[in-house]
Amino acid sequence: MANDCIGEEVEKLATALPDGGVLLLENVRFYKEEEKNDPEFAKKLASVADLYVNDAFGTAHRAHASTEGVTKYLRPAVAGFLMQKELDYLVGAVANPKTPFAAIVGGSKVSTKIGVIESLLSKVDILILGGGMIYTFYKAQGHAVGKSLVEEDKLELANSLIEKAKSKGVSLLLPTDIVVADNFAADAESKIVPASAIPDGWMGLDIGPDSIKKFSETLDTTKTVIWNGPMGVFEFEKFAAGTDAIAKKLADITAKGVTTIIGGGDSVAAVEKAGLASKMSHISTGGGASLELLEGKTLPGVLSLDNA
Repeated sequence: MANDCIGEEVEKLATALPDGGVLLLENVRFYKEEEKNDPEFAKKLASVADLYVNDAFGTAHRAHASTEGVTKYLRPAVAGFLMQKELDYLVGAVANPKTPFAAIVGGSKVSTKIGVIESLLSKVDILILGGGMIYTFYKAQGHAVGKSLVEEDKLELANSLIEKAKSKGVSLLLPTDIVVADNFAADAESKIVPASAIPDGWMGLDIGPDSIKKFSETLDTTKTVIWNGPMGVFEFEKFAAGTDAIAKKLADITAKGVTTIIGGGDSVAAVEKAGLASKMSHISTGGGASLELLEGKTLPGVLSLDNA
């Protein structure tokens, strides 16, 4: 292990490496030049190597010196096995899926998933929505949402996404029933209500049993599924049933030959919490990178590689 990532000491250690030896450099982010993608810093990083392998998919959406800058000074610059697997699934399976192809999108806010939803609407046959974002859709449709999380400035957008799904022939599924709570707490009072009639003073924190049943029956018809974002506040045991049920259903259909891709972030945490990570076709290691790929964006850390 070197005490720095550039400089004379690093050069000496690299030169002295035996065949098959490994030298771990100090954290590149101790230098502000890393995130600025400074060419001189990148050149110094590259000076101790003959070629470049990027296996850090989780940082591939950032154009930093160690992910993009160094490739200007090292050839070949290639993807590692993990990077290749991520791209095979997140690009390959999405661009050319076995159909019916379903996406499950959850999470707390529509605003963070607009790009993903819009991009997926031109690719999927089925779109299942869950998590905190659904209350913005309900309010947009004129339903009572109590004190559930709502993005008031995204009501029009929610309706336009519903219309876009219809025009593209995508089956868009929203939960039919909701587990509501009287406050945002692990030990809150809770009850199950119809999704269209959340009482005043209550907030939706999970999908209900009828929704779980309908979503599960729909997933049984699919051949490819990508999941990004939980169905509810799964960090609270009382409101984790919807997320756990989706994880179990995906594990079940994977065993029957369906391709299941867990697209980073909280859905990975949920699958790991349920002990089902090994039962999925692919678990993505990159939260932000996965989202950007699913939005149809290009990743600088991938584009800079040979044959990208």
